[in-house]
Amino acid sequence: MSGRDFHLVEAFLEMMSAERGAAPNTIAAYGRDLADYLGFLARRGKRVADAGKEEVSRYIAGLEAEGLAASSVARRLSAVRQFHRFLVADAIKPDDPTRILATPKARRALPKVMSVAQVDRLLSLAEAEAGDGEEKTVRLYVLVELLYATGMRVSELVALERKALTGDASFLTITGKGGKERVVPLNDRARDALKSWAAKTEKHKYLFPAKGAEGHLSRQVFARDLKALARRVGLSADMVSPHVLRHAFASHLLQNGADLRVVQMLLGHSDISTTQIYTHVLDEHLRQLLETSHPLSEGGS
Repeated sequence: MSGRDFHLVEAFLEMMSAERGAAPNTIAAYGRDLADYLGFLARRGKRVADAGKEEVSRYIAGLEAEGLAASSVARRLSAVRQFHRFLVADAIKPDDPTRILATPKARRALPKVMSVAQVDRLLSLAEAEAGDGEEKTVRLYVLVELLYATGMRVSELVALERKALTGDASFLTITGKGGKERVVPLNDRARDALKSWAAKTEKHKYLFPAKGAEGHLSRQVFARDLKALARRVGLSADMVSPHVLRHAFASHLLQNGADLRVVQMLLGHSDISTTQIYTHVLDEHLRQLLETSHPLSEGGS
């Protein structure tokens, strides 16, 4: 590494290696990021000693404008920030221009969501195949019915204990993260399917028993069976998983007017901000409502 101010970067990298024990790959990544930063400053006729908040902000804005992922931008800023802290600590520069800059936050990806029609096809085939009475196909139907009816996490579903079921099977008591319990209602289809299945497994602690060490069906086995069902119904296995069905449960509720707080409770989210990943569904629902109901819209006239 050579050129203006690169000797400062080399001193910083030596410190990271000797004092902080940074791995070679980390050192190399810092070197590339800081070389890019110095190149930006050079194009603006600046030295590191002259760099202020405006230069760093413009550098970060330029990365974002190039379409760099937020996680990559955050990594670059971290390298620049640590570099400037090093310069201040070694009295090479009197101030740190990165001190009050916020780290870019990555946008959470929207979850994959199946349509109501796709879920209906999945459930219809599972129910039809369960008509053969074989334990595996009946179990799969009950699992899919329950998952879409409650939005449970797959880990909660496969580990359901018999005591979670109320007498008339109208409600389930689900033990979620941190041992927190929540009570969720069951629709008629899920209730009838579960009551019939529970009668067949009444000798077991778990509603979905298995011979493994845990005593209940594994998440992997259910996920595998669900993907196979998706293929049989003509859906891509990549778009169907227990987690996608959980998302479908939440999204379809919101599409039909459910309150976000209610969905939060049903999903077992401790923080409403986690549930707000579904606000894109609410936004679309409100847009359609406005278009069809507003007195000055074409749909409302």
